[in-house]
Amino acid sequence: MVLFGAWLGLLIVGNVRAPVGPMDTTMTLRPSLTGGTKINVSPLGALELRSHTAPLRLDVDVDQLDPVRSQALVDHPERLSGLQDEVAQDVGDGTLDLAVRSVVAVVSGATALGLAVYRRPRRALAAGGLALTLLAASGATAFATWNPNSVLEPKFSGLLSSAPSVVGNARSIVSEFDVYQKELARLVTNVTKLYDVTSTLPAYAPDPSTIRVLHVSDIHLNPASWKIIASLVEQYKIDVIVDSGDTMDHGTAAENGFLDPASDLGAPYVWVRGNHDGRVTQNYLERMKNVHVLDDGRAVSVAGLRFAGVGDPQFTPDRTAKLGGDQSEVLAGARLASSLRDQEAAGTPVDIAVAHNPTAARQTDGDVPLVLAGHLHHQEMEILKYGTRLRIEGSTGGGGLRALEGEDPAPIETSILYLDRDTRRLQAWDEIKLGGLGLTTAEVSRHLPKENQPGAVTTPATPTPSAPTP
Repeated sequence: MVLFGAWLGLLIVGNVRAPVGPMDTTMTLRPSLTGGTKINVSPLGALELRSHTAPLRLDVDVDQLDPVRSQALVDHPERLSGLQDEVAQDVGDGTLDLAVRSVVAVVSGATALGLAVYRRPRRALAAGGLALTLLAASGATAFATWNPNSVLEPKFSGLLSSAPSVVGNARSIVSEFDVYQKELARLVTNVTKLYDVTSTLPAYAPDPSTIRVLHVSDIHLNPASWKIIASLVEQYKIDVIVDSGDTMDHGTAAENGFLDPASDLGAPYVWVRGNHDGRVTQNYLERMKNVHVLDDGRAVSVAGLRFAGVGDPQFTPDRTAKLGGDQSEVLAGARLASSLRDQEAAGTPVDIAVAHNPTAARQTDGDVPLVLAGHLHHQEMEILKYGTRLRIEGSTGGGGLRALEGEDPAPIETSILYLDRDTRRLQAWDEIKLGGLGLTTAEVSRHLPKENQPGAVTTPATPTPSAPTP
């Protein structure tokens, strides 16, 4: 009863209208299982921040741009230098007003409902006191878990997800995104620009010091994937595409024509065989221009990076063959790891290893900074025991026809990896998730390695970590 009354109170009066820079916003507290902050920028979409963990979420609705304040910024661009202080002050005032209003709303709602239900003033006051206690506990939890750096890893949806300039480039994220107030000002500025040019979103300014890798996997004969990949290559100025396998479904010669677009996507295509890709598929790709097939630990240099990979030892569509299971994957991974050590000894260390099955990929731990895999049809990122970072990609084909097997269509997933051109180490990555069959949703999530986050202790990096003693 207390929770319901508190929720009603928040619903009725628990919001404030507050100016934030040139924008008019509405701030609201909502009950939530995960907390965080959601900023709605209608009609462009929304962005979500993992700002805190508490049973309350802060919703900020950008209602409109104030024409007078916006024009003042256009006429006097020197005022942008003081925008961060103005925004910080506006947000502070609005949050304080919202906190006071929320206390009144929660206590009033619980007390009023308690009086209506119990018809006893003492019980009603007790309900109001309990509601105040719960709100205070929620506020304390939010304060204790407050993460100002959450603005560095936002999740964009709607049209905002198609504007990489809002996300920013990987190099500036380390050098410029170290102060929360600066980030807030930059965010407001970007939103202002988006409102000003809704029909033509700002173009992405590529960072010449960053190598951009598009990681795709498990396309499974979905023809829509080629158009998506080509669009991302153009939009994000991709330097190289890496496909960690299962491009096909049955791996037969009849399917080979599906592969033809791979040579003309606007960037070199690096590929390893998956368990649904036959030797016929591999032979066909090896004859295509602009495509680099990796197998048996073979290494190639593409777009300033050195890659090595191994094809999946199992071909599951062939029901007549006896499969080796995880043991064969471990052996394939061991061959790849041995090749990586040989490359290191020869003075040509590998920057990125590629395998289809994560079991094989894990065998390279300690021999390469980054290893890419697929197979599981969902995205994961993991630091292995000896320091190698394992990146598992979701299905860029939405699982192919398998997307129809579940109740909801599987999403189309891919990632943009940003690597430093000098150290060839991962700086950041964007997880891109598009709605599956029949859906038109889009999300982009920015992520940073811990060593690239503000305040992290940095140590001189070498291109490749030394391998552990066998």
